[in-house]
Amino acid sequence: MSSDRVDAESKVSGNQANIPARIRRELGIDDGDQLRWHIEKDGSIRVHVIQQRTGTFSDFEGYDGDTETDVTTDHDTWGVDIE
Repeated sequence: MSSDRVDAESKVSGNQANIPARIRRELGIDDGDQLRWHIEKDGSIRVHVIQQRTGTFSDFEGYDGDTETDVTTDHDTWGVDIE
């Protein structure tokens, strides 16, 4: 018997297994997220959580430039620079 700590357990039903709520919360797994599975050479499994990013700002990485702008004079209604 292994001396490794057990964080949680689940059973397989058909071809599916549930992820225990405690693990989902700790890893921030939500509906629509993907799990990428890797089988290691020693037979252990590594799972990488790919979190779903959707919505208007899903690809927005923010503005970290040094130039200040005034939205009321520098951009039109749609946020496009006024030339």
